[in-house]
Amino acid sequence: MNNILLNKFNKGEKSMGTFSHLLSSVAVECLGCAGLDYVVLDLEHSPLTPEGANLLITAARSAGLAPIVRVDEISRSPILKMLDSGAQAVIVPRVETMREVEDLVSYAKFAPLGSRGFCPSRDDGWGLAEHAQRGLEEYMQTSNREAMLIIQCETLGCMENIEKVAATEGVDGILIGPFDLSIAMGKPAQFDDCEVKAAFTRILRACQEAGKLAMIFASNAREAGDYLHQGFDSIAVGLDTVVYINAYREIVKGSGIR
Repeated sequence: MNNILLNKFNKGEKSMGTFSHLLSSVAVECLGCAGLDYVVLDLEHSPLTPEGANLLITAARSAGLAPIVRVDEISRSPILKMLDSGAQAVIVPRVETMREVEDLVSYAKFAPLGSRGFCPSRDDGWGLAEHAQRGLEEYMQTSNREAMLIIQCETLGCMENIEKVAATEGVDGILIGPFDLSIAMGKPAQFDDCEVKAAFTRILRACQEAGKLAMIFASNAREAGDYLHQGFDSIAVGLDTVVYINAYREIVKGSGIR
């Protein structure tokens, strides 16, 4: 399945990706040319539909990017559909309780870890992919290992249980949503606040102790470098729409026309 994100983590290497709202296969291909490792196709905060994500997953794979999908609800259907469509990781936001974490494992992982349903799909090359030709049991084991479940920690409930969440079998990593977590703490975007920084450190430490991937969103290159220096394994830097706007604003500004 060649999950770049997971391969780099297993080798102790850092990785970097970005979020995409542009709803464009060409834009996704361009991200591959930029040297990123993965793209997060965002069903939560963009007009992107599961049907559209299905097409962009193909574009990401052809561009050499690991396709990751952030789903928009804690339920079986979006997780199953995105994994069947070939997403190599699903990110689930707004997790509050350990019961929700357990439910998510059951949706995302095949038996014996969970109860994900099986149907020939893009995920197994409709039965023709190498990891599917060695029998259903080996395919299920490969998918459980390679198709990642990443919990987005952005609520007080998730943070308060983060050691248990990170240690849960079937959870492969944690993504810190810094804006929503800081809002939940009553300190919106105050990333230099000691309590907010301590929360990020606690989440990072929980991942390290559990041997799980530690991810965080960064708004820019400077923040990304800081987080990498702190020990995070992977940084999701920026949002393609904002990068697009800022790049053209700099061109307009530099031209002297405005």
